[in-house]
Amino acid sequence: MSAPRFRSSRPYSSTPEEEVRRAKAAVGPFNWRAATLFVLTGAGLYWYFESEKAKVQERRRQELLSKSIGKPSIGGPFSLITHTSEPFTDKDLLGKWTLMYFGFTNCPDICPEELDKMSEAVDMIGKAEKGGEVTPVFISVDPARDTVEAVRTYISDFHPKMIGLTGDYDAVKGTCKAYRVYFSTPPDAKPGDDYLVDHSIFFYLMDPLGQFVDAFGKNTTAKEVSEKTLDAMSKWEQAGGNKAAGV
Repeated sequence: MSAPRFRSSRPYSSTPEEEVRRAKAAVGPFNWRAATLFVLTGAGLYWYFESEKAKVQERRRQELLSKSIGKPSIGGPFSLITHTSEPFTDKDLLGKWTLMYFGFTNCPDICPEELDKMSEAVDMIGKAEKGGEVTPVFISVDPARDTVEAVRTYISDFHPKMIGLTGDYDAVKGTCKAYRVYFSTPPDAKPGDDYLVDHSIFFYLMDPLGQFVDAFGKNTTAKEVSEKTLDAMSKWEQAGGNKAAGV
């Protein structure tokens, strides 16, 4: 009696090439679905984290505003170097309205967007019927890489009246502390090091006495910045602030 034969699960009419095609057909749609799901999930997570970060920044802004009511809790003495290698202190801000932004020259998108917005607001304020002059100031939070030359090159892309400031780590840290600015630059960082920098993404309006007036977050438009600044200027003048500040 002959041994029983076992039939192959592959049809006799199938060739190896046909099986490969069938395998690709079976696996292909799954791969595309998986890839699409992966991309959508990644985009969703990115949006979520960016949204949450914006919310955290807005909460910080609101905290700053609430803590500053009735007392000048933002601002104070500092000593840095300008983009033209000149010494610059908080006293150099007295007698003028100032918009101050803390960032770094290697910032890929947020800093340029905020500085463009700030520059646009400065022009709007200057062109307004009852406007005035506002000085835009950029202060680096990455002193290891942001040399005087780097800051000078960087701010040349923005408003022509912008003042760029930098200094050593302790000077920058002290300035950030005075203005309640968060930043994560390593204290022992060196110019050639590769590291990430996180920082507050709002900028300040300071009056001619060097006192804090308002903070503008990422979601604030240039038009809103200009309107709030013009309103602050009008109230300041009505209260006799210009005479007190010698403006």
